[in-house]
Amino acid sequence: HAVERIVLAYSGGLDTSVAVPWLAERFDAEIIAVTLNLGQGKELEDVRERALAVGAIKCHVVDVREEFVQHYVLPALQAGALYEGRYPMATSLGRPLIAKRLVEIAEIEGATAIAHGCTGKGNDQVRIDVSVRALNRKIRVIAPARIWGMSRPDEIEYARKRDIPVPATVESPYSTDANLWGRSIECGVIEDPWLEPPEDIYTLTSSITDCSDTPAYVEIQFNEGVPTAINGVAMPLIDLINSVETVAGAHGVGRLDMVENRLVGIKSREIYEAPAATVLHMAHRELEMFVISRDLERVKGYLSGVYADLVYDGLWFTPTREAIDALVAQVQTRVTGMIRLKLFKGECRVVGRKSPYALYDQDLATYDAEDQFDHKAAEGFIKIFGLPVETAARRAPNSYGSSVEKSTTKSR
Repeated sequence: HAVERIVLAYSGGLDTSVAVPWLAERFDAEIIAVTLNLGQGKELEDVRERALAVGAIKCHVVDVREEFVQHYVLPALQAGALYEGRYPMATSLGRPLIAKRLVEIAEIEGATAIAHGCTGKGNDQVRIDVSVRALNRKIRVIAPARIWGMSRPDEIEYARKRDIPVPATVESPYSTDANLWGRSIECGVIEDPWLEPPEDIYTLTSSITDCSDTPAYVEIQFNEGVPTAINGVAMPLIDLINSVETVAGAHGVGRLDMVENRLVGIKSREIYEAPAATVLHMAHRELEMFVISRDLERVKGYLSGVYADLVYDGLWFTPTREAIDALVAQVQTRVTGMIRLKLFKGECRVVGRKSPYALYDQDLATYDAEDQFDHKAAEGFIKIFGLPVETAARRAPNSYGSSVEKSTTKSR
C-alpha cells in the first residue's frame, strides 16, 4: 500500500524528536521534518542530521527571516498591535508563517497531514491548526502532545527503548520560545504570580544593577512607517532590529512581566524579553500620533487592539486582518520622520520628534509673542460646543443646579 507522508514542524527538542518515531509507528507513515529559521539564534546547522537520526526521511531547513520581518512583524508594528496593551507577540506572529510553510512543503511532498509539537492547553495549537485549515482544508493536522499522554520522563524512556538520540535530559525548568522579534519564558517558579522572576531567565536584557550609569540616546528614522535608520546609519530592517535589540537590551529595556488571558480560557503568567519591539513600537506610535489627526488616531487605536487579538487568536489568514492592513497602509503614507528616545536603566522614553508631515504647529501651540492662535474665536466655539450640555441641564427633571442647591441646604 502507499505509505502516508506527514510533514512535522521540527524544533530539534525532546517533544518533536520523539514525535518523529511516534508518528511513523502510529500512522505507518514517512515523516518529513521542517525547521524554519525565524532568527531564534539556536544552532540550526546540525538540525537536519538530528532529524534524520531520529527517523525522518528528509528535513527541510528554511531561512524565513526576511519574509517574517517584511510580511508579519512590520504589518503588526505599523498596526500598533500589542496584545492586552503590552505583549508585542513575537511567538504569535511566527505561527501563521510556520503554518504557511508547512502547507507549502506538504503540497510539494505529497503529504496528507501536518504535525506539530504544541500542547493541548496553549495558544499555538490554535494558531497553527486554524491557519492550516485556512490555507488547505484537505490537509489534516496531528498534534502528538494532545494525544500520547506521555510525561517528560515517559518521552525519554520511549526514546531510550528505541535507541533514539534525543537532547540532554537535564534541561532548564523553563519553557522558552524565541525569534528575532523577542523571547518568551514560562513554567518553573514563574508560575507563581507573586514571585519576582529570577535573573537567570533573561538572555537579551541586562539587569538594572549591571546597566550603565550613562543613558543612551537612540534616533530612529521612519519612511512611510518603515524603520530605515538608527542614529543616522541606514540599514535593512533585520539588521536594524538586531542593532536596536543590542543597544536597548544592554540598558535593560524590554522586559515584560504579565498575567495574560490565553485563548483557551485560562490566565497565564508570562515573562517576555522584547528590547527591539519595545523601542520600535514606542517610536512608531509616537511618530504616528505626531502626524495624524485626533479622530484618525482614535480609530487607529481601536483597530490596534482588534489586530492584536486577531494575531494572538490565530486569525491571521482572515478578511478582517487584510482589511485592517489596508487602512493601516493608508495611514503609513504620512508616517515619515524621526523619533529620539532615551534608554536608561530599564526605562525607554521619547524625548524628541520631528517630521515633514507633523500636525504640530509651534506658532499655534506657543504662549510666546509669536502666538498665531485666534483667542477671540474661543468664546464663540465654547458657547456652541457647550450648547447641548446647557440645553440638557435646563430641561432635566432635576437640574444639576437644583441638586447642588438641595445638597448644600441639607448640609446646613
